[in-house]
Amino acid sequence: MNPLLSRLHPYPFERWRALTQDIRTPEQLRAINLGIGEPKHATPALIEQALCNNLQGLSGYPATAGEPALRQACAAWLQRRYGVRVDALTQVLPVNGSREALFAFAQTVLDPTQPGATVVCPNPFYQIYEGAALLAGAQTAFANSDPARNFAADWSSIDEATWSRTQLLYVCSPGNPTGAVMPLSEWQQLFALSDRHGFVIASDECYSEIYFRDDAPLGGLEAAARLGRLDFRRLVSFTSLSKRSNVPGLRSGFVAGDAALIKPFLLYRTYHGSAMSGTVQAASVAAWNDEAHVLANRELYRAKFAQVTPRLARVLDVHLPDAGFYLWAAVGGDDVAWAQGLLAQYNVTVLPGSLLARSAQGHNPGIGRVRMALVASADECLEAADRIVSYVESL
Repeated sequence: MNPLLSRLHPYPFERWRALTQDIRTPEQLRAINLGIGEPKHATPALIEQALCNNLQGLSGYPATAGEPALRQACAAWLQRRYGVRVDALTQVLPVNGSREALFAFAQTVLDPTQPGATVVCPNPFYQIYEGAALLAGAQTAFANSDPARNFAADWSSIDEATWSRTQLLYVCSPGNPTGAVMPLSEWQQLFALSDRHGFVIASDECYSEIYFRDDAPLGGLEAAARLGRLDFRRLVSFTSLSKRSNVPGLRSGFVAGDAALIKPFLLYRTYHGSAMSGTVQAASVAAWNDEAHVLANRELYRAKFAQVTPRLARVLDVHLPDAGFYLWAAVGGDDVAWAQGLLAQYNVTVLPGSLLARSAQGHNPGIGRVRMALVASADECLEAADRIVSYVESL
């Protein structure tokens, strides 16, 4: 067996199942799950129709690089959304969802033969970052989020010795679970560190199309272009249709950025067997070429958050995030015990924040917080909010 498998930590949902396996929930209350960030809004009809109309795409082996039409659609979307131009042939690559790509990318760019090879992650974080680093033979370092700065990662907490060993930095903007969006000044700081130490930046942007302000979240490629880094050196962005278009089961996204990184990533993926079927590619072209369903989806989230957030804010320290579909609520005290009590008494599942983070600089930044995924219907989320209010008032 691969000895590196022993370094993996249990996934947060596995830990939560173990922590709740003996809890008996009230039968008179239907279960409401705000724990998993799985989109529940309807899949747009245009995507379903494109799948049905292109079933002939199942009859042949697809190319790992994807069809030109898909890569062009991705490049065109980047230009419309961020105002950046990329070469569809050399700077864009379709992937089977951002999760798969975020993991595989680390296997491509990390060199574990170098002493102390390190991957830096925000904290709390998407656990794929850590797993990818450990299975590539690297070690991890974490930059805690700072509630006083809108949950921005405190990159200054990473010392120069660690940065000098860093080969890969994962960033997530909008953040999971905090919803924080990185401003241009933060990108400028990270680009300067990358120039000084030579590490690659992987920018996870899968929540970019669900936001609550007037201005759309800044993307990594957009930030690079604004700062004159038009070659996107040492930068690759990762995006997905799962949240944008409510198709988590389609497993479709793309990466874009530095051509010098895309080329070896394509080579790795050729051997990895991760080509996207022609049927899924055709549906993806339809999705990337249409913005009407994205706007409608965003409005559903905006309306839902506008109703739920103030209701919860009456009893909890919780605020509207910059973006994403999570509320990152402070509950005070033991977040695990709080979430267990909510489940046992009101049959509502939320995810304890401490399960989404690691202890770094002597502190786990998820302690005392819970993540609530407002992915279900507005009525279901409002019912969950009312139960949470009752729970907090009963404590």
